[in-house]
Amino acid sequence: MSRVKVLRPHFWSSFFLGLVALLVFILFRRYTMGLGAISNLSDSMPWGLWIGFDLLCGVALGAGGFTVTAVVYIFHLKNYQSMARPAVLTAFLGYIIVVMALLVDLGRPWNIWHPLVFWNPHSVMFEVGWCVMLYTTVLFLEFLPLVFERFGFIRQSKFMHKYLTPGLVIAGVLLSTLHQSSLGTLYVIAPQKLHPLWYSPILPILFFVSAITLGLSMTNVEAFFTLRGLGHRFKPRLLRGVGRASAVMLLVYLVIRVEDLIIRDAFQYVFKFDTASWFFLAEITLGGIVPMMLLFTRKVRENMLWLGGAQLLVVLGVIFNRMNVAVTAFQLGTGADYKPHWMEFVVSMGMVALGIYAFSLAVRYLPVFPEGPLTDAKPKDPFVELS
Repeated sequence: MSRVKVLRPHFWSSFFLGLVALLVFILFRRYTMGLGAISNLSDSMPWGLWIGFDLLCGVALGAGGFTVTAVVYIFHLKNYQSMARPAVLTAFLGYIIVVMALLVDLGRPWNIWHPLVFWNPHSVMFEVGWCVMLYTTVLFLEFLPLVFERFGFIRQSKFMHKYLTPGLVIAGVLLSTLHQSSLGTLYVIAPQKLHPLWYSPILPILFFVSAITLGLSMTNVEAFFTLRGLGHRFKPRLLRGVGRASAVMLLVYLVIRVEDLIIRDAFQYVFKFDTASWFFLAEITLGGIVPMMLLFTRKVRENMLWLGGAQLLVVLGVIFNRMNVAVTAFQLGTGADYKPHWMEFVVSMGMVALGIYAFSLAVRYLPVFPEGPLTDAKPKDPFVELS
């Protein structure tokens, strides 16, 4: 007598389904009852968790797309070409999530198309909106060859790769430079509302440099989780090279940040050991100095686990910085009272979960990596030396 095989639900798949179901319920509540039904946003604190995490962090997390493609197609470091498609995929999904999050955050989401018609070139938000729209289009066109190859349109894919990709990469770098820095400009125009530890007239430069650092770090973090979950292994020397580059960029960022504090006479606030000081020290130490020292150590770069952990600290450090600028500095500077509603956290977590799920589907069924779709891939042990 044959036995019937019972499929046991996997923990993460069950968690994902439960999170998505809760997200659907919250979105229904938001669009039927208004923004106040699912958030603690107010006139005194109109930008909270969603702008800080979903927008500022989401756009920065997509910086790997223009960073890696620039390395491959502009600086002609062809050894890193195998990393270009995963980076573009991550950026494309990241920007889609940013747009989805904006549709939740905007008080009147049905007016999101207004910048296309009602032009205000003197507005920073107008420039950011246009750059995000255009760069999302560029990422879609860079992603399109994967779909062509999957369905056998090899000629069309080769045509795009040969004649369109270089121009798209240049356009992507220009657009990313504009809107990555302009996100910092959004806060430059509010000097009285931010704490001195985070306000700076060179916030656009700080945002841009940290975005490049984050883009490089996300490439290695993505490599770690791709190995752990799907069994794909990048060449060790590529991961070491990205680790060195992110350490250098992190050093550049920290030097600019400290010099800016000294020039603005804001360094006096660093060691006051009040709320602002502790948040700043945690951000700089755990997300900057510690991972930089680790990444400059050869033994760390030669071990997949240590390298992935150090790069993850960089990612968390930049996310912490964006949240400090958008929420912590704003609250300390204005005295506004804001604690995110639990539904705000669910929306952000749900968006991230959808992005991870979409990435896993893409690498399983599209030729994201040189060996093709990873349909039959088995997870490998990441606790190995990068020899």
